[in-house]
Amino acid sequence: METEKKSRSELKREAIIAAAKKAFKEFGVQGTSMDKLAELAQVSKRTVYNHFATKEALLMYLVAELWQKAETQVNVEYQQGTMLKPQLVALLKAEIDFICAEEHMDVTKVAIGHFFYNSEALQKEFEKISCQENAIIRWLNCAIEDRKLAIEDVDFASDQLHGLIKARCFWPQLFQMEDGLSEEKRQVLANETAEMFLARYQTKTK
Repeated sequence: METEKKSRSELKREAIIAAAKKAFKEFGVQGTSMDKLAELAQVSKRTVYNHFATKEALLMYLVAELWQKAETQVNVEYQQGTMLKPQLVALLKAEIDFICAEEHMDVTKVAIGHFFYNSEALQKEFEKISCQENAIIRWLNCAIEDRKLAIEDVDFASDQLHGLIKARCFWPQLFQMEDGLSEEKRQVLANETAEMFLARYQTKTK
């Protein structure tokens, strides 16, 4: 099966995105000029502006792209008639692996570093993305419909899950207080988080 060839414009756009990932990580957004992006991508400065009006627009594209990757990589569907804990552990482990990925950490560091003194702008941009339904919320909704979980506020419960795992696999690494978690520690984190969450929300069987 033949793959469709990319246009020159698509190839240039990809080169700009790749250049931004490299430059933002090395120099930060403030330290990266449009001229630098053009030089790294081997395109004209005008071409960079044709695709992305500002560096902030390019940065938020990278954040949105990361979110879309999460949707494909964290893809554990609810299975009716199967025990909840193994399902939730698998879902959380996939989420933890994604959060710990180098690309996720790099883009997040750049975004937080750039918007540190303008938290309102960062909040506004992240709200556009985070309002989309994610794999954890879908799984929780299915478990509620199946009467296996008793949850009144799904968004709050999802935030609880993310808070539990990010306290160990994201924030300490983001601020370089700890090294990344080993495979064994990631699995333990997924297990312990699932157990704690189900102790609170799983419906009691008679």
